[in-house]
Amino acid sequence: MANQGFLKQKAGFATIAIHAGQDPEKWNSAAVVPPIVTATTFKQPAPAEHTGFEYGRSGNPTRNTLEECLAALDGGKHALTFASGLGATTTVISLLNSGDHIISCDDVYGGTNRLFRKVLERLNVETTFTDFTNPQLIKDAIKENTKMIWIETPTNPLLKVIDIAAIVAIAKSHRNILVVVDNTFLTPYLQRPLEFGADIVLYSLTKYMNGHSDVIMGAAVVNDDVLEEKLRFLQNAMGVVPSPIDCYLVNRSLKTLALRMEKHQKSSYIIAKWLENHPKVTEVLHPGLPSHPQHEIAKKQMSGHSGVFSFKHSGGLEESRKFLSSLKVFILAESLGGYESLAELPSVMTHASVPEKQRAELGITDSLIRLSVGLEDTEDLIEDLDQAFKAAF
Repeated sequence: MANQGFLKQKAGFATIAIHAGQDPEKWNSAAVVPPIVTATTFKQPAPAEHTGFEYGRSGNPTRNTLEECLAALDGGKHALTFASGLGATTTVISLLNSGDHIISCDDVYGGTNRLFRKVLERLNVETTFTDFTNPQLIKDAIKENTKMIWIETPTNPLLKVIDIAAIVAIAKSHRNILVVVDNTFLTPYLQRPLEFGADIVLYSLTKYMNGHSDVIMGAAVVNDDVLEEKLRFLQNAMGVVPSPIDCYLVNRSLKTLALRMEKHQKSSYIIAKWLENHPKVTEVLHPGLPSHPQHEIAKKQMSGHSGVFSFKHSGGLEESRKFLSSLKVFILAESLGGYESLAELPSVMTHASVPEKQRAELGITDSLIRLSVGLEDTEDLIEDLDQAFKAAF
């Protein structure tokens, strides 16, 4: 079973996804499907007296509908949406001041790594990257000016599972350290970081939440009213907002999130088991497998694992290139979480922006392949991997 021994799935998730924030009474037309409101400005009954909306960057009825639904799915009070996942990250780190310090997990999305190193550093915000599977390293990295701990779990692309509750406990033993969890790989269907004490849950909605590879968007979910107020100010002041049409598309996609995640979860587990037995595979990095080094932590905080995982083979760059070029059902492309299955080589694609020395230390080698298992028939995907192995080796 794909989710054997994991946390029991939260009751009512699919119902919340379909109904939260979607009340037809909101609209004069009583539309069951929330309408797309594209207006950039809204009529005011008197000067500086608006009826809830004044300008499209500051608020939009379609966007608000999506944000209500997102907050409910994570068991949070507030959600804010942004123009991209990195847009959400940029806004969240704008809570910091010059001279502040971030501790980030070392194995992190390439775009996050680049933003922290190439942009934040220039603005005098220092980042320490360390291995979060060893909590002592986090304790050792905390300084007087540490204001944020950045967790991604499972990590990208090595699928390390980080104990959220343990890191929250470390952060809370100091004053004013915010804990951010990037939950993109799992969605609230499989992990709800706020329940383990995280302050902010961050998403690239582009991936599983939208699930159709046709929208770029990000989100942050919080419980704290003061934090929401600060982020709401930044969302408006920085203008990193999504379009109403994209908000409509993501809101629609959430209605099938539970169904999609079940299929991703089942297929990826079957494929991971198949790869474990393949003679050319040296390691499979899937948190659902008992062989995964943090399998026990995964069972403690996750309801299962999604469709994204990595594996290492016995060849090198040449075999990786041949393998990926030989795939017929899996598409060689960056990104993940869509209905279509994708395969990529992180060392030269998604994580090429990570310095070579750091890649080598992490083990992001030319024989590490990342898969995003889609919604096709599982047997067809296994057949495709099998023929690609034969072509490469």
